[in-house]
This record gives sequence, structure tokens and C-alpha cells, in this order.
Amino acid sequence: MRVELTNNLTDTALLFEGGGMRASFTSGMVVALLESGIHANFVAGISAGSSNTCNYLTRDPVRARTSFVEFAADPQFGDWRTFLRGRGLFNAEYIYERTGMPGQALPFDFEAYRANPATVQLGGFDVESGEMVWWSKDDTTRMPDLMRRVRASSTMPVLMPPVQINDRTYVDGALGPDGGVPLSTALDHGYEKFLVILTREREYRKAPERFPHFYRTYFRRYPAVADALVTRWRRYNETREKLFALEREGKAYLFVPEQMPVSNGERNVAKLRASHEQGLAQARREIPAIREFLGLSATPK
Repeated sequence: MRVELTNNLTDTALLFEGGGMRASFTSGMVVALLESGIHANFVAGISAGSSNTCNYLTRDPVRARTSFVEFAADPQFGDWRTFLRGRGLFNAEYIYERTGMPGQALPFDFEAYRANPATVQLGGFDVESGEMVWWSKDDTTRMPDLMRRVRASSTMPVLMPPVQINDRTYVDGALGPDGGVPLSTALDHGYEKFLVILTREREYRKAPERFPHFYRTYFRRYPAVADALVTRWRRYNETREKLFALEREGKAYLFVPEQMPVSNGERNVAKLRASHEQGLAQARREIPAIREFLGLSATPK
């Protein structure tokens, strides 16, 4: 019999930034939060952050790590061969829609996901309207519905094929107004306090795109995607400035990598393992400060 899940953090939104395989680092924070018994009642994620969100909600630290470490060695994970066949440099249909099923490479506890009372927000970008879409539990009543939306949220333009859901087409939610950090949906839900898990160092600033003409040519059928890609750097930097301001006001705790050791496309398992361990070590060091910010008692023994 499944134990009823409850959450002890009701006044703070937990937000996971995307970043591809940089989530190997921030998956360490998923593990640390679960170790510490910190269970948020509002969780949002974009792109790779949507995978961290779902693993956190099922309270599965093993899957949180495996998703961004050992799984990269799976022969069906994707490469230039799957890219040339139209399935993406990351073999998205396999990664997101098949491996979570029972008996597969990354079985997902969908019952635990549904049993968790937390509000969930997963962000995707509508390629035709240019609007951000947020999916909740109302949109994910079946496991295939959830995994399709996690895939859509994580679909990096050019590198992965767009995803169709209910006659609409979506790509990576990082193209939306936040630039990759799901701050706006937490604000829209009335939250004024935030625990934000970032995948870039504090001093990082995104630069303008070097080849805007390529995007405008490649996405001539979807000009909203091209526009969003070309201007994303500005929105991303603006969102980070908002977060730093919230931090200065004492309204946000930002988990910021002291050093990000991998890129978003890293496949080397040894490097991903080291990245996860580095993120986990930093997260464990910061847990006491996080608990203090959240107003929770000292870490349970």
C-alpha cells in the first residue's frame, strides 16, 4: 500500500532551469532536497528542468541521477546517425516516451507523480503562435501525456524534431518569455518566495546569437521560433537580473553552480558522473542555508 505523500513547503516555489546535460549537476540538488526531506508544493521546470521536476516529484533520487549520468551510455541515446534519420541528435522519442515505461531503461513511477499533491508546471513553446504553454497535472492524466510534454519542453530546436500535441507543435520552453527559468508561472500563481536551481555560473551572461540568418532561414516556416531564438539572450539575461534582485531582497535562494564542468551536449559518462557528484557536494553544503531560508528546522538526522 502506497504511503500518502505530503509536502512541507507551501509558501515557496521550486524552479528548475533547463540546460541539457548540465542537469547532471543540478540533479545533485534533486538528490540533496530529497535527502533533506524538503518537499515543495509548487514545482516548475523547463527543458531538462522538466525532467528534474518529474524525478523530484516522484521522490526518486536514483532516477534523478541515472537520467543525466549513466543513461548517456545507452546505445539508443542518439547521435549523428539518429539526427540524419530525422529523430534528433538526442533520440527524443526513445529518451522521453519509451524509456519511462515499466521494464525499460528508466522506469518512471507515474503513480507517485499523480499522488504527489504539488502543483506542477512544465513549459513548452508553441511554434506557430510564439506563445509559452504551461502544462499541469490536468494535462498529464496518463503517463504518455506526461512524457510527451516533457519531451516537448526539452526539444532543442534544430537538434531535435518538433513535437505535436493535440494538433499544435512545440519546441523547447526555453524560447519563452523567461528564457529558460520558469519564473513567470510562479509569479502568476501568486508566489513571492522562490528556490531556484540554476545551471549557469553566477557571472555568466548569454551573448547575442552569432548566426541569426541561419535561424531565420532554417525556421522560415516558423518565424516565431526564429525570432525567439535570435532574441532569447536578452530575455534570459533579464530573467537572471530579476532573480538576482529577488535574492538581494531576501525573496529568493539561488542555487548557482560554483563551476559548471559540462556543456549541454556532453555524452561522456565519466564527465557526467563527476558533474553530478560535484553538484551533489555543493548542494549538500548549501542545504543548511536553504533550510534556514525556507524556515524549516535543521536537517533531520
